Amino acid sequence: MNRRGILIALISLVFLTFSLSLVAQKVDPKKSDPKKVENPLKVNVTGKKDEKDKQKSREAENTSKVLKRWIDEDVTYIITDAERAAWKGLKTDEERESFIESFWLRRDPTPDTIDNEFRDDHYERIAYANEHFASGIPGWKSDRGRIYIMYGKPDDIESHPSGGTYDRPIEEGGGTTSTFPFEKWRYRYIEGIGNEVILEFVDPSMSGEYKMTIDPSEKDALLHVPGAGLTFDEEINGLDKAQRLNRSGASIGNPLGNTSRTNPFDRLQLLADIYKPPEVKYKDLEAVITTRLSYNILPFDYRTDFVRVSEDMVLMPVTIAIHNKDFAWQEQQGVHSASGHVLIEVTNVNGRKAPNGVIEDNIAPQPVPDSFFKQTLDGIQLYQKVIPLKPGLYKIDIVVKDMNSGNVGADHRALPVPRFPDDKLTLSSLIFADLVQSLPPNQVGTGAFALAGDKVRPSVTSEFLLSRDKNINLWFQVYNLKIDETTKKPSATVETIITRNNQEMKRTSEQSSQLANAAAQMTVSKSFPVTEFEPGVYSVQVKVTDNLTKDVTAKSDKFTVR
Repeated sequence: MNRRGILIALISLVFLTFSLSLVAQKVDPKKSDPKKVENPLKVNVTGKKDEKDKQKSREAENTSKVLKRWIDEDVTYIITDAERAAWKGLKTDEERESFIESFWLRRDPTPDTIDNEFRDDHYERIAYANEHFASGIPGWKSDRGRIYIMYGKPDDIESHPSGGTYDRPIEEGGGTTSTFPFEKWRYRYIEGIGNEVILEFVDPSMSGEYKMTIDPSEKDALLHVPGAGLTFDEEINGLDKAQRLNRSGASIGNPLGNTSRTNPFDRLQLLADIYKPPEVKYKDLEAVITTRLSYNILPFDYRTDFVRVSEDMVLMPVTIAIHNKDFAWQEQQGVHSASGHVLIEVTNVNGRKAPNGVIEDNIAPQPVPDSFFKQTLDGIQLYQKVIPLKPGLYKIDIVVKDMNSGNVGADHRALPVPRFPDDKLTLSSLIFADLVQSLPPNQVGTGAFALAGDKVRPSVTSEFLLSRDKNINLWFQVYNLKIDETTKKPSATVETIITRNNQEMKRTSEQSSQLANAAAQMTVSKSFPVTEFEPGVYSVQVKVTDNLTKDVTAKSDKFTVR
């Protein structure tokens, strides 16, 4: 082979070796083995799955951040300690979202409407604070922002945005000084705090960040400058203002000729009160209704009765009974007292509260001296509220809370309100009562347990103790009796039949002519001595016959003698 042929062969051999080396570097040994090659479709599916999991994780993380911001930012100033503690006990985001919904509902002044004015107003206040009170920090974090968010716009603002020369009011010692920028906010009234609430904010750093202060001298730019910014008292008597710092309370001068001082603890109390979350009146009871809890730590009984006003309106007396022994009594200086709150809510089938269907009130026994305390424990506290309702199907929720112990009792049940037609003979509820009295004309319709000219105090459980001086009283009304055109009066027979174990024990019958108030609408009150009955459960049937039309109506109920 000539030299040219040898050279070409060598070049070809080098090129082939170099090419094989490159191929060897690019080929993955695993992928070169057919058994180890992964399905590219499988790799793609796994990749999509991983991406979905990451997306869900990011969404969950974002939700948790939003919920954390809600508790730490959105409502940090208005959430109560009890609510914050409850929040910490929640385990899932679903529980937290349900808590938030309940939180706003408890504060909604008009829960029957779609809008929640309290929540909307709250977020408007936050937006206003961020716009007007921001400095080196967001406006909602500033002291002015906090007060604005909690209590809204003050009734009056005294603003000194540049500070400068300031003539002290006489209660701060009088005299002239120079101040840092400051503002005084005045609220005519803040619930739970009082009237004429004056709050002062000072910007000693001149940065726009105003700090709330209880020391009126904090705005004094000359406070620590000797001989400058003296009060009238210091100027006239040659006093050193450094002595102010040795006095109790804020470091301001005394009014001229007055060596007394405002109690410094009053200022501290104001500071403590103003930073408390606003009270949610009775809404802790409404939360029991909202969350549909059913328990009876504080036992109580209640009954609802129905009395006709017209075909389209019914009066419903709601009577609640709590045994005095179930209250948590407190004793102070030989006097025992108890305190309770009651919330009654009547809602229709759409979940909207009925007009006049929300009752918030106090329920508590009268304070008693120590000598009568044991006898008082055997008694019962009665509470009654009459609610006007249109006929229809409702739901009634009742929550009672002992304010000394915190114990709560609750009950929820359906409430069908009957219709009393104009053209049909009907009866009201049969009300068993431990007291029925005719009221004087000037007291009709007023006072506790007033009903159609009588004072009717129901026995909530329809139970009567066997006693010589006790009566079983039965009160009811008859509606739409026909009036005789000649006598201008009705003609009706009223029968009362009392049975026990299906055996007749007592029967009475009387004519409408025997009743003093006989009319198309007639009130009937009957009384039986308890001693006429042995202990046991009795059934009562009231039967009314209109002798003119021959119409008959009847109603039954039960009572117990113990």
